[in-house]
Amino acid sequence: MAKHIFVTGGVVSSLGKGLTSASIGLLLERRGLKVRMQKFDPYINVDPGTMSPYQHGEVYVLDDGAETDLDLGHYERFTNAPLDRDCNYTTGKIYLSIIEKERRGEYRGKTVQVIPHVTDEIKACIRKLAVPDVDVVITEIGGTVGDIEAMPFFEAIRQFALDVGKANCLFIHLTLVPYLKAAGELKTKPTQHSVRELREIGIQPDVLICRTEREIPSDDIDKIALMCNLERRAVIEEIDREFSIYEVPLSLKGHKLDELIVERLNLKDAQALQMRDWVVMVERIKSHILEPNPARTVTIAVVGKYVKHRDAYKSVYESLDHAGIAHNVKIHLERIESEQIEEEGTDQLLASADGILVPGGFDKRGINGKVDAIRFAREGKIPFFGICLGLQCATIEFARNVLGLTDANSTEFDPTTPHPVVALLDAQRKVTHIGGTMRKGAYDCALTEGSHAAIAYHSLLVSERHRHRYEVNNDYREQLVKAGFAITGTSPDGGLVEVIEIPDHPWFLGVQCHPEFKSKPTAAHPLFRDFVGAAFTRKQTK
Repeated sequence: MAKHIFVTGGVVSSLGKGLTSASIGLLLERRGLKVRMQKFDPYINVDPGTMSPYQHGEVYVLDDGAETDLDLGHYERFTNAPLDRDCNYTTGKIYLSIIEKERRGEYRGKTVQVIPHVTDEIKACIRKLAVPDVDVVITEIGGTVGDIEAMPFFEAIRQFALDVGKANCLFIHLTLVPYLKAAGELKTKPTQHSVRELREIGIQPDVLICRTEREIPSDDIDKIALMCNLERRAVIEEIDREFSIYEVPLSLKGHKLDELIVERLNLKDAQALQMRDWVVMVERIKSHILEPNPARTVTIAVVGKYVKHRDAYKSVYESLDHAGIAHNVKIHLERIESEQIEEEGTDQLLASADGILVPGGFDKRGINGKVDAIRFAREGKIPFFGICLGLQCATIEFARNVLGLTDANSTEFDPTTPHPVVALLDAQRKVTHIGGTMRKGAYDCALTEGSHAAIAYHSLLVSERHRHRYEVNNDYREQLVKAGFAITGTSPDGGLVEVIEIPDHPWFLGVQCHPEFKSKPTAAHPLFRDFVGAAFTRKQTK
């Protein structure tokens, strides 16, 4: 029978429940246990797919095409737990399912209510992951205790503990212990109030993780334990990480959280903790911060539309860091608004870049800035990596500046362009200007032998995740290729362009997929790894 861990938060949002959940999953996996992970989000949107990155950060896409919360990216970067659409539910998704059942008459005329129907639906979602070969299911509840929209989820997990037995459930609650500069002391009262509010719902936390900027005095730990009805060892201090989010699992290990979980849930199959590779990886990150070496610092310019919001390209930034770890170099990020390039030009903004990356996005704002940045990379022989929209902009740039099709564009940005080098494609892979559905999830790609992509992957057939609607227009493929625009990756039937390169360039590569979703700190994605490697080589030879 699978055991369950529920992770909740209090006092304020953005405490790091996702990182904590992922870290717990990592620790349990490193003790030989099979883990599944899941997040409930209280907002009413069915999924984050239609939400602005400024609202909710990046949309994280899974192999099955599910558009999910960015915390699932933490789950995949930290663990090997398989993720699918059953691993992220929103209030909207829960209620949509209930309303569809009601319309089909499945409730047999009953009055549909929050209790039991909504809570039963939530509990059913938890049970989906508790299959026979799973040892522990970790479920994160988004939002903060006391939020009105989160109440059905808290009620559901309270009931769930009764359904499966308290011995099979563990409640971990994150709170904030703030430091008041004027008073010169940490304050435990917000934590006490948060736990009291949770207990009023009927949930007694088993473990309390206290986020703090400063070390919590021993007397305050004793006070929190006493007032919150917990053993002292179950009150865990979590000081803000100085160097990297990848320190969090090691911090929790230092507080013996994994041992406490194994004991409380009676996980008899747990083995000795194996974290050596993770420790080495973290030490490598710390060494570059503690002993900065300009010779081993690579400057990557990310030219995007949403760079003001750090979480909008969360997986891209993490993947660059992973590549830096692989090459034992520090990544210095320069986040550049593409509209700023339109106003100020490329020469000054991109002069210090060892590599230029253009990530995904939608709509026409800042497109010409991205195109200008790509031209700067192509003509200046600067390593370039284009992701999704980055590939499309690279196609537009080449058509305009090499083929001489000055009005070349995507029909997403200019529906009346005379040269739609990027467009919606119909089922026969012909260009169309209407309709079209988004291509989401994992798709295979056949690579050309000897290409940068094939060398990076060490394979001629790969699978990557997609989230886009527009494609390179097949009507222009022959023209582009003849001019030196290499198409080095396509769908297995050859109908869709997946990878493009410039052969007479040190490293110029664009992909239609989102490889950032399959990178880990201990296993950098091959394309990010080789892109950073090319940037580092350029730095050394400048």
